[in-house]
Amino acid sequence: MPLRLNRTFRHWLYLTHRWIGIVTCLFFAMWFISGVVMMYVAFPGLSDKERLAALPDIAWEKATLSPDDAMKAAGSTRYPRELRLMMLADEPVYRLGDWSGKRQTISAVDGRAITEISGQQALAIAAMHPASKSPRFEEMIDRDQWSVVARYDPLRPFYLINLGDDAGTKLYISSRSGEIALDTDRTERVWNWLGSIPHWIYPTILRQDQPLWRQVILWSSGICLVVGITGIWVGILRMRLKRRYANGNITPYRGWMAWHHITGLIAGAFILTWMFSGWLSVNPGNFFADRNTAREMLQRYAGHDAATFAAKWPIAHHPAVEARFTWVDGMPLVITNSRSGERTVLDAATGTAAVLPQDRLWTAATKLLPRSQLTDKIELKEPDFYWYAHHRDREFPVLRAVFNDDAQTWIHISPVTGDVLGHVDSSRRTYRWMFNALHSLDFQLLLKYRPAWDIVVILLSILGCIVSISGVVVGWRYLKR
Repeated sequence: MPLRLNRTFRHWLYLTHRWIGIVTCLFFAMWFISGVVMMYVAFPGLSDKERLAALPDIAWEKATLSPDDAMKAAGSTRYPRELRLMMLADEPVYRLGDWSGKRQTISAVDGRAITEISGQQALAIAAMHPASKSPRFEEMIDRDQWSVVARYDPLRPFYLINLGDDAGTKLYISSRSGEIALDTDRTERVWNWLGSIPHWIYPTILRQDQPLWRQVILWSSGICLVVGITGIWVGILRMRLKRRYANGNITPYRGWMAWHHITGLIAGAFILTWMFSGWLSVNPGNFFADRNTAREMLQRYAGHDAATFAAKWPIAHHPAVEARFTWVDGMPLVITNSRSGERTVLDAATGTAAVLPQDRLWTAATKLLPRSQLTDKIELKEPDFYWYAHHRDREFPVLRAVFNDDAQTWIHISPVTGDVLGHVDSSRRTYRWMFNALHSLDFQLLLKYRPAWDIVVILLSILGCIVSISGVVVGWRYLKR
């Protein structure tokens, strides 16, 4: 009886891997090839550097409304999550974002709410972009392949403006506020059809429905995970290292099937961990904690919640394309950004340059988690396993406040502006190893000596492609029979 059960189990093991693998090997091949493309071409987005480069200098002399006036005009009852002053074409405006996600634009000239801009205004905004040559209006769009995600919802619909440059740059300008929400160029648009779109299964019709898209990712990667596990199992059962097959090989197969067997054994662990980490990317069961910092924490850190800003107004004219009004430990600050991204911190009361003492930042940090103790104060001057700049911008040096709460929380703070840059707890640190490390191989040793990281990832991806493509060929032959 046990022998019969063993044969039955093997029979179903082989059948499961063979017939599910026929379809899923296409997904495997697609994911390996698109993953290599994604190493060098990211999904289109608007970086802070690109956003600032497209803004004109603030015309301070036109900004007659103070931040307090702007909050009053917007009907704010508490200090907003963000409050910025910048130009909308030739008019200074305040941009406010509250804690519910609502965004408002208030003229700094006369206090009127700006809820709509014209096509001519959109063209004027596009003309100020550094890549602009002969901007022209293409169409009004609500959602397309590049603006599909929900974070753009408060800004829709968009004027799509072609800048007429050699790169084929297009701007998505909000018809509600005049903000540049997104830019894309021809290279991004072409390569992403071979990169992020197939890799993330990202067609607009699917991605616009977030819950449905998430289920598709969970089930498709979950089924592929089963194929990977059964494949390694079958591969081990069919391998002979000591009592070899008649031809002296460790595999009974020839041709494409032999390639599939041998490369599957060599790269099986990588494929399995890569598949498992991809499945974790959508946080199944919400097992891992949210990465966002809670509103209550940020408000305690700011030390101010009323819809007021104690600023000398008009502030001394300071060359900048953006001014941000914020509080740190009950201290009002104006943080200005130049077009090149250079930041200057101003004392709001005097309008003069200010330097934030680290002692005050550490004091403010204790208020983030008042029921826990700040057990360690670290100034991080170079990347480590949890704060590094792979495919993202990271500020250095950065302050790390370590707490002894149940979640073992770390808060990262900018020593220049005092901004809370993010937080990680034990759950997110586990996620870093189970997703980022396994899926992107972002180990510091490899990243420090690039192109070592590129070589390792490409070689493993080639092995994965051989396993996948050979599986497709073998599966097609089975189907033809």
